[in-house]
Amino acid sequence: MDALYTITGTVVEGKKRGKDLGFPTINLVLNQPIESGIYASHVYIDKNEYIAASFVGEVKTFGENDYKLESYIMDFDQNIYGKNVKIVLHKKIRDNMKFDSVNDLIKQIKEDVSNIRTYFAHSKN
Repeated sequence: MDALYTITGTVVEGKKRGKDLGFPTINLVLNQPIESGIYASHVYIDKNEYIAASFVGEVKTFGENDYKLESYIMDFDQNIYGKNVKIVLHKKIRDNMKFDSVNDLIKQIKEDVSNIRTYFAHSKN
C-alpha cells in the first residue's frame, strides 16, 4: 500500500481533548511539511500494525494555531507516552474543517472512522 507520508517519533502528551470526545489520540511532534487534513493511516508500535484516523493541521474548532499530528488508533487502548512509533499516512479522506459545535465534530469523527475502516477493508495489499 502506497504511503503519502511517513512520520516517526516519540509519543508526547497532548491536551487530552480527543479522549474527552471519545477518540483518544496519540500525538507526535510534526517536523516535516504535510498537507493538513484527515488521513487513513497505519500506526506501528513494537512491530504491531494498527489502523488509525490521523489528523494533521491546526485545530480550528478550538481556535488553536499550532500545527500538529494526532492519530486515533482504532481498537487500541494502551498508554504509550514516550514510546517510539511510526505513522504512515496512506490516503487523505477530507480537508481540515472548523465545526460549529463539539457535537458536529464528534459526528464527523465517527463518519471519518467508518470511512477509514471501509477504505482498509477494501484496500488489501
